[in-house]
Amino acid sequence: MPKSKVRKKAVYTAPTNRSPVKIAGPTHPVYIVVMLGLMLVGFGWLVVNYIAGSSIGFMTALGSWNFLIGFALIVIGLLMTMKWR
Repeated sequence: MPKSKVRKKAVYTAPTNRSPVKIAGPTHPVYIVVMLGLMLVGFGWLVVNYIAGSSIGFMTALGSWNFLIGFALIVIGLLMTMKWR
């Protein structure tokens, strides 16, 4: 069986003009509290809407906008998790 040709690889040299990579530190505790708070408030909004929404005046006036408010708060909290370190 014929032998394959041997290819010489060029020697790797690292670039010398690279700046050091900044490593981000941990997230501030207030950020975590706000993130979890938004998700819990959104969940609470939906629960209150289902249980007692018809007897609360401003929730009755909002109608089906209550779902948008509750889910928007939850989604904002979930989007904040992407920046959490």
